Amino acid sequence: MSDPTAHHVGITVEDLDRAVDFYTETFGLDRLTEFAVGGDAFAEAVAVEDASAEFAHLDADGAIVELVAYDPAADSDETPELNRQGAMHLGLSVDDVEAFYADLDDDVETLSPPRTTETGTTILFVRDPEGNLIEVLDA
Repeated sequence: MSDPTAHHVGITVEDLDRAVDFYTETFGLDRLTEFAVGGDAFAEAVAVEDASAEFAHLDADGAIVELVAYDPAADSDETPELNRQGAMHLGLSVDDVEAFYADLDDDVETLSPPRTTETGTTILFVRDPEGNLIEVLDA
């Protein structure tokens, strides 16, 4: 058995172009590749009948952020909350959380202004255009 290594963090989105624009413009992530996958093997692997998907891989300083838009898309009206069982978020570090916050576009939703926790780490949670949570923290 081989030792596992991290490959990517996947985030399912409805509008791939909008999501790519958000992550490249807001966080400066570089677009590595875009591709589509479909067919019986893929649909079976993801357990979604007749599934196909479009993917974008973005570089977060060596970590891959994988954005994926499925067809068919599942209905979802739940806004992700951090305290929900199974909740996930993407963590990205920046040199200065306060400066990052000050430079955010007005339309980027935040859960609060930056806060320094009792561990001494300054954190900020933002939502991408589809409500997915991103933790921004000091590098």
